[in-house]
Amino acid sequence: MALAVGAGAGLGAVGFRWLIFEFTWLATGHQQFGQQGRVGSLHLPWLGTGFLLVVPVLGGLIYGPLIQRFAREARGHGVPEVMIAVAEDGGRIRPQVTVVKALASALCIGVGGSVGREGPIVQIGSALASSLGQVVRMSETRLRVLVACGAAGGIAATFNAPITGVFFGLELILRELSIDAVFAAILSAAGADLISRAFFGSAPFFTEIPHDLNLVGDYNFLLVALLGLIAGLLGVGFKTVLYKIEDFCDKAWHGRPEWARPAVGGVVLGALLLALPQMYGVGYPVMDLAISGHVVLWLLVVLTVAKMVAASLTIGIGGSGGVFAPSLFTGAMAGTAFGEIARHLFGTGVGSPAIYGVIAMGAVFASAAQAPLTAMASVVEMTGNFSLTLPVMLAAGISAGLSKRLSHGTIYTTKLLRRGTDIERPRPASLLQTLTVSETMKPIPGGDIPGIAVAAEERRQVDLKNGAVSEDWAADLGHLIERRSPQALFPDETLEHALRQLVLYGPDGLPVLSEDRNRIVGWITSHDVIQAMSNRLLSYPRDASQGNVAAEWATPDPAASARVPPSPLPGYEILEVALSATMPGAERRLQDIDWPAETTPVAVRHRHRTRVVNADTVLRPGDHVIVLVPHAPDKPDRDEEQVGVSSSDHTAADSETGK
Repeated sequence: MALAVGAGAGLGAVGFRWLIFEFTWLATGHQQFGQQGRVGSLHLPWLGTGFLLVVPVLGGLIYGPLIQRFAREARGHGVPEVMIAVAEDGGRIRPQVTVVKALASALCIGVGGSVGREGPIVQIGSALASSLGQVVRMSETRLRVLVACGAAGGIAATFNAPITGVFFGLELILRELSIDAVFAAILSAAGADLISRAFFGSAPFFTEIPHDLNLVGDYNFLLVALLGLIAGLLGVGFKTVLYKIEDFCDKAWHGRPEWARPAVGGVVLGALLLALPQMYGVGYPVMDLAISGHVVLWLLVVLTVAKMVAASLTIGIGGSGGVFAPSLFTGAMAGTAFGEIARHLFGTGVGSPAIYGVIAMGAVFASAAQAPLTAMASVVEMTGNFSLTLPVMLAAGISAGLSKRLSHGTIYTTKLLRRGTDIERPRPASLLQTLTVSETMKPIPGGDIPGIAVAAEERRQVDLKNGAVSEDWAADLGHLIERRSPQALFPDETLEHALRQLVLYGPDGLPVLSEDRNRIVGWITSHDVIQAMSNRLLSYPRDASQGNVAAEWATPDPAASARVPPSPLPGYEILEVALSATMPGAERRLQDIDWPAETTPVAVRHRHRTRVVNADTVLRPGDHVIVLVPHAPDKPDRDEEQVGVSSSDHTAADSETGK
């Protein structure tokens, strides 16, 4: 399936690039536009440069209704929709997204939308993978991996960068690492890239950038570190500008038909393109020119800011396209400008400005997406400059770390935060590794217990001497059933270790010792572990102040709208019935009771302890029977109602349940 998805994503990437070239040619007379400067369309010579005001409007009149009518999730940059499908929806994406996203994004970019093509191809490849996985009825776990394979294949084929594809699929989409997922992503990315090479060749994606760049002099790594900090600020700034402009557009267009939004907003986009035609489309030819040294310093600075605004405006007016390429563009312009300034200040020993342009390409994306591995791989693969791996790694790590300190959400996940969904919230598996015993145990006040600090031999002698006394003392209370030596836990140990010890050695709990082993400071049970994890998970939407700050532009109370996806069982409800000695069900086995049709007893709770039942389970007085029953046709759902029956009203209960 991974190979099939890779082949499909590869063909999809080829077709998508062809669509962009064709729509760009229809609008401008060129397959790529922007690097020529302020020139007219070969197909509309009578309009001159005024065609830049017209084509965004005409394109918006087509792709706006297309998105609104057939797949509204195709609006925007696409990657967040794939991320939430994997994180919350079991990898399910509607099949029509593939076609709608391809047409809408290609048309948006072709008529001047200043966005990238990686977001659309990720959504196209992932939707294809999801559709294939659903056809063969894959489990949710495998379907999620397959969707990540679709993203990996799409990125690999689009940029001739298979390693980048693998990292993108795992680091950003699946957000986890396992040998099965890595292997599947590798198969998909390799297959997609082989297909792409058959059409576009095996040369690096940026063919005009010199491939022999090398950073000479270890002291220049100080400049790289400084560039990493600047790139970190630019990445966070890009995210801020994107959502500020999107919010402004939402407010300005509130209450008006969404299908017309791209066409009306196209007037503003056209005016920006008329002022700076370098913002037309994805912008890769302009990046080639800038890094190759054909753009002056002041224009590099202008293009850095303008790309962030143009990409944000394109998405804000309802356009369809990615933010990966705008991040690379911003980094290329800013990095090259940084290199020019450094060369002016410190001389030629700092190296070519192109070196810093290439480094900043990855660093800005690493900051915006907080994905340093993907950023590092993308730059070295797309430029062919593998000798720059170390400085790119340093800058990407610094920028991503700074971004994480300054901002909770990324350029992708902030879109989900604004909808009330935080896919970075704590997961049970991670909580087991981060929560400690001290945060979970029940403290024992004054835990100075004689004998804890006694040496091993002395303790053995004490045990031998007092063993009979212990048995006599226990016999005064009741029948001694079991004697065992407890295992000890310590406050700084993780719940992962504690839970393993509890399962093996402590069904009723284990003592927690102080670090010096002289005092018992607490007692911990399996129930305490589960309760602590549950409390942390349930309280997170209320306590995630960082997530709230990241989403505050969209809603005054993000926590209140936190998305907790339900998993309802329609047509059923759970009843809890208390048994007394006088009820017909007492002292009988489950299989001897005539249960109503489709009624399933699932558990019995006695004195706060719950056990799963089987056919031979005997019901005792005082038991609480948990029963799954179908709704009566005329009864409404009672999601939170608890049904308890006491001995005084057991007659009515017997009548209702048919016992």
